[in-house]
Amino acid sequence: MLGGFEWLLLALAVGRFTRLMVEDEITAPIREQFLTWKEEEEEGETVLYPHPKGTGIQYWIGALLACYWCSSIWAAIFLYFGFVLFPTIFIPIIIILSAAWVAAIIETGLRKW
Repeated sequence: MLGGFEWLLLALAVGRFTRLMVEDEITAPIREQFLTWKEEEEEGETVLYPHPKGTGIQYWIGALLACYWCSSIWAAIFLYFGFVLFPTIFIPIIIILSAAWVAAIIETGLRKW
């Protein structure tokens, strides 16, 4: 069972990993293989929404990458089982992702002040 500190680190890492998969520019070339963007009118504004491409596994991955909630559960499963089964590899990854997420939260807060 995870202690409080491990749970906090894992939660922060899941948040950062999810954003990395779903939104960050650095992973856009990967997402482009699975997503297309569709324009929709919303309150008089044109908004772009991601939609899955293709069929089968391509569509499934696209649906996953278009949805924070969907991606976060898989990110949590991946990082948790990585932590449990391969701690030597995953603990540094989890710490780095957690630190990056905390830094992003601090930076966002500082920009708003």
